[in-house]
Amino acid sequence: MYKLLLVLLLSASVNAEVYDGVAIVVKDKAITLLDIENEMKVSHLDAEKAADTLIRKKLEALEIEERKITVASGEVYDDIKKMASRNNMSISDFYDAVRESNGMTSTQLKAKTKEKLLSQKLYSAIAYSSISEPTETEIEEYFEIHKDNYKHPAAFTVIIYDSKDKDRLQEKVDNPMFYSPEIVTNEQTLPYDRISPELATLLERTELNHFTAVIPNGKGGFMSFYMKEIESAKEGGLESVRNQLLNSIMAEKREQVLGDYFARLRHNADINVIRKVK
Repeated sequence: MYKLLLVLLLSASVNAEVYDGVAIVVKDKAITLLDIENEMKVSHLDAEKAADTLIRKKLEALEIEERKITVASGEVYDDIKKMASRNNMSISDFYDAVRESNGMTSTQLKAKTKEKLLSQKLYSAIAYSSISEPTETEIEEYFEIHKDNYKHPAAFTVIIYDSKDKDRLQEKVDNPMFYSPEIVTNEQTLPYDRISPELATLLERTELNHFTAVIPNGKGGFMSFYMKEIESAKEGGLESVRNQLLNSIMAEKREQVLGDYFARLRHNADINVIRKVK
């Protein structure tokens, strides 16, 4: 009897430890208070919306598992290779550029890419029919509604600092008075519509009279852009952002299909809220 009581007490203690810090359980998969706090920081959401986001992610992961959807490492590599190619970089240089500009390691980039590809495959498995391409009227209406999202500088006047020695270039970025014959400079005006989306994003984030992060130049060396002048912001014409508009509209349509699907799935799922999040 004593041994049985001891076993029961130990079991209760273990269960208490297991559920300590757990806020929600989705089909036996736990979401902790720490998970919710981290999601709030990353996504800038309040606790309730962060919890909803994590529940959706758990349901997606379970759905992917049940449908046996997989993404091979080769598929991830091919997708990253395409992104690198768009920026005229080798994959190695692209990893370095992403790390310098976004602080994302190659491992994190691969994980993010795999997550995107899994989501695309999940959508294909869930959607009963393909989404129709938006009509010209849809595109024009979407552009009018979201016009502010497509305002951008006309061009950037920059001084490009180029060097084969990353440390020397970083020293120049840290101390503008530093001089080295190993660093070559070249002033250029870069029209917004003629540079890659990744470079445009990097330059838009750079303040006037400041350097960008040191990034690979695609030729085995490194470069940094000093922001000298930003030509006045303008509203991009529809044609200049047509591809972005198409991608945004199609992404919203896909998300509507997925959102409806997972709303129904959540309604019928075994979800236990152990403690309220605030």
